[in-house]
This record gives sequence, C-alpha cells and structure tokens, in this order.
Amino acid sequence: MTRRRSALVTLLVMAGAWPLLAAEESDKPTFEQYLRESAVAKEVIDRFLLGPSWAQYDPELGYILSNYLPADGMDKSTTISTVQANGARTSFVYAGKPCRINTYGNSFTQCHQVSDGETLQEYLAGHFGEPVRNFGMGGYGVYQAYRRMVREECTNQGAEYIIFYIWGDDHVRMLLRCRHAIIFRWWNHQGGRAFHNNFWPNIEMDLQTGQFVEKENLLPTRESLYQMTDPQRMVELLKDDLALQLFAFKLGLIRDVDRQPINQLATRLDFAIDWNQDATLRTQADQLLDRYALRATRFVLDRAQEFALQHNKKLLVILFDPYRAMADMQRGKARYDQEIVEYLQAGNYNYFDMNEVHLRDF
Repeated sequence: MTRRRSALVTLLVMAGAWPLLAAEESDKPTFEQYLRESAVAKEVIDRFLLGPSWAQYDPELGYILSNYLPADGMDKSTTISTVQANGARTSFVYAGKPCRINTYGNSFTQCHQVSDGETLQEYLAGHFGEPVRNFGMGGYGVYQAYRRMVREECTNQGAEYIIFYIWGDDHVRMLLRCRHAIIFRWWNHQGGRAFHNNFWPNIEMDLQTGQFVEKENLLPTRESLYQMTDPQRMVELLKDDLALQLFAFKLGLIRDVDRQPINQLATRLDFAIDWNQDATLRTQADQLLDRYALRATRFVLDRAQEFALQHNKKLLVILFDPYRAMADMQRGKARYDQEIVEYLQAGNYNYFDMNEVHLRDF
C-alpha cells in the first residue's frame, strides 16, 4: 500500500467510512483463490531439479544446500556457496580433523550472503583448532532444523556437541506445510535457481486431541514435486493448513479465514477470538499464530533435548530475533517470545540469548 493510500485509509477509518473499507477487503482473494495463485511454473521446477541452483531437492526435508553463486552478498556481490558430499556446507579450517561440534538452523547458521571460508563455523574452527560442521539451510524453521539434526546425528558424522539455532520467525515457519505459499508474491526464484521452501515435514496440532503431530513431506519424490504446478492440487494440499491461513490473513493477503477450525485451534490454545471485532481480527490472527508457533517450539525443544540425552550429546540452544524480540527489548517492553526464554530456563536447557548481547551493544 502506498503512503498516500495508507493515509486515505486512516482518514476513512476515522470518518467511519466502513462501506468503502469493506469494499477494499472484498477485493482481496479468498484463501482458495490465493492458493491457486501460488502454483509454480513448470520451468521453475525443471531448473530447480536440474540445477545448478542454490538449493537441491531432498525427499525428506524438501531441500538442502547445493552449489551456487548467490548474488545477494554485501552491495549485491556474488558469494561462493558450495556443499560437501555429506550435505554440510564446504569447510576448510582444520578439515579432516576429528569434529566435535555440529550446527543446525536456518540461513543465519548456514551463513548465507558470505562465501565459503567466511562462515561463523570457520571462525569458530580457527579459534578452537578443530572443524565445526555447518548443516544450516536458508528458510528452515525450528522443526525442519530438528529433523536435519536427527538425520545427521544418527550417522557416523554425528558430534558430541550440537548447536541448535532459532532465529526470528523460525517458530512460525515450521508450522507451514510449504513456506513457498506465503513468500511466492515477493520472492524471486530466479527462474528456479533460487527456488526453495517447497513442501517439507512440519508440525501441526491435531484439533481433536490438542496434541502436536509430526507430519511428513507431502511431495516426497522428484516427480511428485510437479504437483506444485497444478493450482487445484495446491488447493487440495494446503486448504486446511491453518497456520498458512492465519499467516496470509494477518498479512492482509486474503479476505477471511475458515472460522470453525480456527476457533477450534484457538480453544485448544486457550485463546479467545472476538469475531465481532472486525477492526482487530488481523491482530488477533497474528497473536493466535504466535501462540501456536511458540507452543510448537516448546514441543520441538523437548524432542531435541530428549534426542540429545538418549544419544549422549550436549545441546546448546541459541536464540536471536533482530526484528521483533530485539525491538520489544529496546523499547523496554516484554518480548513476544518471552515464554520460550522462560521455558528454556525452567527446563534447565543450555542456551545462549544473542538478543541480550546485542541489546547491551545497542
């Protein structure tokens, strides 16, 4: 929305011109129409599967790192991003020596936007005098990073120490069956060379039991990935993805949500929605999505801790949210993810809160 139009909307609200605003809302697509728009061009899938591209298809996780030269580094410079045969990002410092530390997370862990040899893992390796493996991948949420951790740590490249990094909206990302369906309007796939966030394993709540359930990738073969080119198939696969619905609605991308299952979800999460407050429905959707996501993160943290204990590994959780939590803290407000901090403390997790460090710098 342009600044001029935003000002006009504000004036209309103040003047009580709801019919005009309602008309603007009616211009937004339904959730089903929105899902149809998210279908992917066949050429994009072709290029993604053929390569070279930033990511490569993975039947379990949807995608992992590949070999590419992304052009989004400092001042739009090109960076060198390559992957080893074991699926970790290429490393050089003390490579070949015994490794005791593996790292998991999203693009911050992967160190996207810097070249091989410039990652945080390489700097740590230089300090410690031993290699540090990098299994981070851009776009991953908390659960996807956990699944990568479980897979790698059950092989001969498992490590005694695990660094598990949680950034920003990783909480919400993990709930989505296909994050592409929320980013497709602004993300440049570069003809398939930067395509990612296709279907992957995710966490959802069973509305009948109120329990979190681990879901597998709905498109687990290269051939099945082409179902993303079919608008109707995208509807069938995603129409009951409640996290995606809430996310699209809070962003103003769709006109309404399927209220009956959303109400069930809210009830399970002890969140009361006032459907009569039209002016605050998007804010309420935002708050409900946060609660859903943070409760799911607690579930995954328990699974990760349990896995580490069962396999005699030491887990370190790292938190950092430079956009929301940091902004809250800078203004002296309670951070939106406070319940995760308290959960880590109460559960005697080993954790490092980068927000606190950056706040002191600020």
